Amino acid sequence: MARYTDSSCKLCRRENLRLYLKGDRCYGDKCGFERKSYAPGQHGQRRGGKLSDYRIQLREKQKVKRIYGLLEKQFRGYYYRAEKQKGITGTNLLILLESRLDNVVYRMGFAASRKQARQLVRHNHFLVNNKKVNIPSYQVRPGDEIGAKDKSKKVAQVVEAMETVVRRGMPDWIDVDKEKVKGTLKALPNREDLTMPIQEQLIIELYSK
Repeated sequence: MARYTDSSCKLCRRENLRLYLKGDRCYGDKCGFERKSYAPGQHGQRRGGKLSDYRIQLREKQKVKRIYGLLEKQFRGYYYRAEKQKGITGTNLLILLESRLDNVVYRMGFAASRKQARQLVRHNHFLVNNKKVNIPSYQVRPGDEIGAKDKSKKVAQVVEAMETVVRRGMPDWIDVDKEKVKGTLKALPNREDLTMPIQEQLIIELYSK
């Protein structure tokens, strides 16, 4: 399956927003977005002008895809699932993305980035309700317990991530026991709990055309 392999900092620069794709490095002086806060490419510094409605909607969709590390087919699948659920489609979409196992592992502070969390999950480092789950897209439900395997609690990436999680904070809808390297999803997040600057209605408008 195709996967983006170029510099993650270029994605932040393209969206003109710090997406925190490289973990703790994004909070320091080495952040590529801070050093070059213009779009990548030969004409990046000259880009500008009025954007069409379609382009604004497209950029919003691309931004959310990049935040959660998804490709188009997978992201569109989440949109269709959100559309079939009761409630507001845009909010449903964000909650589905937030309840992915890789995202929950990241939110709990067991990984420095969603990309790293996805890798750790695939490599069988985490259990869900004491059962092995190595599917990053696994949907975590309220009450589910996520914990690192005994051997995985000393993995360098996990230890370092837990030491630096204080920089980004931890949401109220999860409960974490740092000593045991495990946590529980207390409830699905509400829209107001998600603080990233996302305008999900623009994505719904794009897919509704």
